Order: sequence, then C-alpha cells, then structure tokens
Amino acid sequence: MRGLVIKNTGSWYLVKTDEGNCVECKIKGNFRLKGIRSTNPVAVGDYVNIILNQEGTAFISEIEDRKNYIIRRASNLSKQSHIIAANLDQCMLIVTVNYPETSTTFIDRFLASAEAYRVPVKLIFNKIDTYNEDEKSYLEALIHLYTSIGYPCFKVSAKQQIGIEAINNELEGKITLLSGHSGVGKSTLINAILPDATAKTGEISSVHKKGMHTTTFSEMFELPQNGYLIDTPGIKGFGTFDMEEEEIGHYFPEIFRTSADCKYGNCTHRNEPGCAVRQAVENHYISESRYNSYLNMLEDKEEGKYRSAY
Repeated sequence: MRGLVIKNTGSWYLVKTDEGNCVECKIKGNFRLKGIRSTNPVAVGDYVNIILNQEGTAFISEIEDRKNYIIRRASNLSKQSHIIAANLDQCMLIVTVNYPETSTTFIDRFLASAEAYRVPVKLIFNKIDTYNEDEKSYLEALIHLYTSIGYPCFKVSAKQQIGIEAINNELEGKITLLSGHSGVGKSTLINAILPDATAKTGEISSVHKKGMHTTTFSEMFELPQNGYLIDTPGIKGFGTFDMEEEEIGHYFPEIFRTSADCKYGNCTHRNEPGCAVRQAVENHYISESRYNSYLNMLEDKEEGKYRSAY
C-alpha cells in the first residue's frame, strides 16, 4: 500500500495512504542498514510503501525515489545527516531582523543548502510591525540584497495578519517547507494561514531575545488551496554537510556567475591572483556579507568542523 509521510515524531510516522486513510507506521529494523547515513531514513514528504499488520498499525517497507530534500547535519558532530523534509516544491525561510535576530550567515547557509539540493527558496520577513526606523532600514537593505540575487522576499506580520494573502497565493498547489530559528513566528504564521492547524506558539525568552522550541517534530498540513505546508522544529544552525570545498561557491548564484571570469578554474576566491569574485566584492557587485558567509562555510571544511558523509 502506498502513502505520503505527513508526520514524523522520531519514533513513529503517520502515513496518509492513497485511499485517504491515516496509518501509524514504524520502520522495519533492517531499514537503517541500507546505506542511508541519516538519523531519520524516512522524512516528512516521502512517498512510501507500507505493510499493514493485524493490529491496525503498519511497517514502512520501501521509500520511493525523492525528487529533492533539505538536509542538515545531525545535532551531534557526527557523520550523519538529518533530513528535514523531502519532495519539496519550495522552502519559505522565516527571517526576523530582531526578536530574535536572524543573521545573514544563517540565511546564506540555508540558501546554499537549498541550492545544493535544488529547492527554490522564498524569504519571509516577519514581525514588521515591531521594528524601529533603523531596523526597518536594515530590513529594506536585506530585501534589496536578496531580491537582486534572485530570491523573492515578502514582508509580513503574522500576528497582525499583514501580508498573509500574498503568502497564501505563493502556497497554492505547492508542497512548501517552513523553516527558521525558534521564535521567528513559524507557528503564528501557520495559525494565520490555517486557523484550524492549532500550531503551538511560544513566548520569546526575554533574556536572550530567542525563541523557545515549540515544535518538536515535523508535520505536514493540508492546504485548502491545494498543496501542503510542512512545519519543522526551529533550526539553530546549518553546517556544510556533504559539500566539497570547490562546490560551495556553486551554491552562491552571484559568486558562481562571476567565477567564470576568474583566472584559474579551481579558484577558491580567497588569495588567488586574477580572482574575479574578490574584484566584484571590492567593486560592490557582490555583497560583503554574502562573501563573508561563503568564507565562513569554507572554514567549516578546513577545520573539519562537520565531518563529511561516508
């Protein structure tokens, strides 16, 4: 029997069958031995085959090939990855300029990871009702930067229901992953889009101005305008998992385009002579913050901070 994994709690999976029934499933014990180096070999968004047993529960026996997925390193510094979600049409990264602040390094790492797995990203700037004039100026600068690279940007206030209609239009007929730090308002945004979803919302920790984790597992919500919205636990960081040093520049579109003019084909855009990318940074054609994020990801590889996959 075939179905779609719509919820993953870590210990069991909820699968919606092609007939429309929801069945709780476990993984067959040998599943983890088939070369899947992941803390979760099955992810939300996977299409699977299941075998029902007499108790009304089931085992997942097979995963269909994925068209794409979003991956991050497992929370321990291990050789394993954690698949956040599979078979996506797009990601929406929820960003806040403050309360809590989302760094450009985090945004760029997320964008590079999505580029690596061919998942389009849209940036949703939330909490626009809370920003002072300086924060609003910074917000506009960020939107100008990322729009110019090719990432669509949206300004919303999930709490005040500002800009929600535009988001709804973008979600129509698509499978969309919502991601971001804890506290950026993912659950509030889901509740604004789907009032019946009753996603939990958490208060911001006033000491650190950071969010407290409210979502502890991944779940898909069916949309009335067709498609699905996937909610995931808040993500603290993105390591350069399973990327070779020479590939990292490919996942920054403006660096990749400019690198065609570098003197050397294997240029890492650090100290090599005739580097078109460094020249473009000096001439402000490539943003310094993006270039610094790129260097930051190269440092991961140098330090062996995140060991690569088997």
